[in-house]
Amino acid sequence: MAITLEILVQPRASRAKIGPMHDGRLKIAVTAPPVDGEANAAVIELVAKRLGIARSCVEVVAGAGSRRKTLRIDGVTEQQLAELVA
Repeated sequence: MAITLEILVQPRASRAKIGPMHDGRLKIAVTAPPVDGEANAAVIELVAKRLGIARSCVEVVAGAGSRRKTLRIDGVTEQQLAELVA
């Protein structure tokens, strides 16, 4: 089962963290710069680690060059996603 998640990425943050919600999107801060896909890779790694799934289960499906992105996450339930957001 795949779930889509709308996010807002803050690159070059002082530390990586997930939350809070911002304009209906989950805010994700990463320390990586927005260069050569480094921030996207950091977002994928952080989300996968927090959900306890493989990085290959998380994919940026829209907004790869933007701060506003859509993630597709395979192998998670609505409950796991709710715990990530909380």
